[in-house]
Amino acid sequence: MQGRIVPANAEWIEEAGHLIRSGALVAFPTETVYGLGADATNGEAVARVFAAKGRPSFNPLIVHVLGLEQAVIIGSFSATARRLADAFWPGPLTLVVPRIETTEVSELVSAGLPTVALRSPEHAVARELLKSAQRPIAAPSANRSGHVSATRAEHVAADLGDNAAVILDAGQTPRGLESTVLSLTGAAPVLLRPGAISSEAIEDILGEKIVRASESGKHLTSPGQLRSHYAPDSKLRLNAEIWEPHEAVLAFGPIAERPAKAIINISPSGDLIEAAANLFAALRRLDGSGAETIAVTPIPAHGLGEAINDRLARAAAPRD
Repeated sequence: MQGRIVPANAEWIEEAGHLIRSGALVAFPTETVYGLGADATNGEAVARVFAAKGRPSFNPLIVHVLGLEQAVIIGSFSATARRLADAFWPGPLTLVVPRIETTEVSELVSAGLPTVALRSPEHAVARELLKSAQRPIAAPSANRSGHVSATRAEHVAADLGDNAAVILDAGQTPRGLESTVLSLTGAAPVLLRPGAISSEAIEDILGEKIVRASESGKHLTSPGQLRSHYAPDSKLRLNAEIWEPHEAVLAFGPIAERPAKAIINISPSGDLIEAAANLFAALRRLDGSGAETIAVTPIPAHGLGEAINDRLARAAAPRD
């Protein structure tokens, strides 16, 4: 079944905003490509985005905001970041900045990392949807993972079926190329992804050359490539059927009652979407329990479970 394509008029944009607030997914046009949007403050809605993409992977998502006023309560903007936002927002430039600890944006958006990717779209429909939703929208490209990005509503429908509650149709996207992604989390700006704004245009504003990710010696494009990653200070013991009283427990599904230093069940009902939404926050809380070891009960490897187990395996890997 293909998703419901609707005209991107005022009536449907208002309905789409309501759908976003209710936790549903909405596909919408930006000046670059169509995005698959979810309420960025709703962890379960964000988890549904990963599931809908077809090959779940907890890579950081871009959070769409109306402008700098909304962005600065989500991420920390240096003078350089503000200068770039002033120059290119609204527009196809995504800025990766330090995440503010008090933000209501779900940790799943950042894939458990201390950073957040933000951009302010210039497309009129995207901006009206942000106003209607009344919250930031997390949105990767609206296509199957690994497939060609969608530049028309029918592309979205063909790729994602009915995973989006509605697809707002505003015709062909004007640029057809994803946003440029620039990291501002280190000593120098790093180009993570070339895109619709040229590196030369960015360098003109900065008055300096920007470093390419391939030149930086770091896997900045995909932090999850590092073997030991997403790691708490506590050691992780995976696929634990039982645990000791001095251990903390990250549980999934129904479990036996046994003494433990602390227990957090990321989904007592065994719902992988709920588990994905709760994973990173639970790891942080258990890490603060004082336990030297966190015992992790078995989690199925299908659907979002594949990505959950991948992150847990990286967290449990020997520290590099």
